[in-house]
Amino acid sequence: MHHAQIAQRAFNTPLMVDPAKALAFLSGLGPRITGQEISFQGLEVEAAEQTAANVPARVSLFGNDLAQRHQRNGTQPFAMIDGIAVIEIAGTLVHRGAWIGQASGLTSYEGITAQLQAALADPGVRGIALDIDSFGGEVAGAFDLADRIRAARAQKPVHAFVAEHALSAGYALASQADRIILPRTGAVGSIGVVALHTDMSGALDQKGIAVTLIHAGAHKVDANPYQPLPQAVHDQMQRELEVVRFLFAETVAAGRGDRLTHASALATEAAVFRGADAIAAGLADDLADPVTAFHAFAAAPRGSSSSNRKGPQMTTTPTDTPNPTPVAAPPAALPTVAAAPEAPASAVNPMSANATMSADAIRAEAAEVAQVCALAARLGVTIDAADAVAKGLKPEALRARVLADLAARSDAAGIIATAPAGAAKESPIVAAAKKTATDAKR
Repeated sequence: MHHAQIAQRAFNTPLMVDPAKALAFLSGLGPRITGQEISFQGLEVEAAEQTAANVPARVSLFGNDLAQRHQRNGTQPFAMIDGIAVIEIAGTLVHRGAWIGQASGLTSYEGITAQLQAALADPGVRGIALDIDSFGGEVAGAFDLADRIRAARAQKPVHAFVAEHALSAGYALASQADRIILPRTGAVGSIGVVALHTDMSGALDQKGIAVTLIHAGAHKVDANPYQPLPQAVHDQMQRELEVVRFLFAETVAAGRGDRLTHASALATEAAVFRGADAIAAGLADDLADPVTAFHAFAAAPRGSSSSNRKGPQMTTTPTDTPNPTPVAAPPAALPTVAAAPEAPASAVNPMSANATMSADAIRAEAAEVAQVCALAARLGVTIDAADAVAKGLKPEALRARVLADLAARSDAAGIIATAPAGAAKESPIVAAAKKTATDAKR
């Protein structure tokens, strides 16, 4: 750092800058530039403020000073829009960054974790939006953060909005969201890993420089840049990368489920998919302008549980699910249906049901039926999607059927305990549970 040049630009020269900005700059960098502590004259500076400016707030795996400082100030370490916590994942992703938000083109896994934890702990947050534009980053820390994002879905809806890239480590994080929304030109994927080796031996020979490595342990200097890479070391590095790629695909599959299996993730061979191709390959869920899609996501908690929305929906009615049975999980595994009534006769009549529907609406409904059937299979309920479409079965009726089937197999009392109180109309889950409980007593 050229301290003298910076000092010439900061001191003894007119500046057009807000005093608060000048204070922040000089408090943090002034002692480094001058080599000694500095004092301020003409500006009212509280001692606590100056101390706070000189001591950077940090996050770590075990502590979260910056988030705590936000809380003391009555703020949160993320943007809040209509009850949605917006967590930015941009630039190069790094481990041990120890800051929240983007800094010099880097985003820290620890910082993302701190924001995620704060969003989950805040009762005012109804959902979490991951604002992603990243070409990837370090392997270290990525999979642990991915696990945390996936676990967060059990508490609050998590949607990933890609604008414009979610590649490699960026996709590892995006794949853990309930849904991935991609613009027409957006790119996702690159499910692979890479390692670089620099061979400086030729350049050193030209300059007449010889480097002697004195080491203990046969593998201590493997892949050092002062010698050509031996084939045995190359092969070992290749094996390590294959192991990491396997873990990468495993993590993606855990987040995407039937939409992108472990085998399918590996089969992409780290290719990048754009727009509609990404949807077809199962790497993303919706093709939409991220801004429009975000506003729809933010509006969902205040709206009705419309059956034409795809994917897990947000609800303003909190439900406790202390019983870790498959039935306690449907709100996270299946699109939520609030008090869905019995399907009317027209719901199973393809002619009457489709007479007033456009071709696009019919295709959209068929896709939603297929999605419900796929999710049902993950819960052990087999439904023939083609047969359901042919019979004109509605997604609402299929969801009710799946939930009722699960309820019939499980402990009825446990299911009743997880139902939201004070519902305007009894849900199919509760009705099925009560019926099972009654039959069991006979």
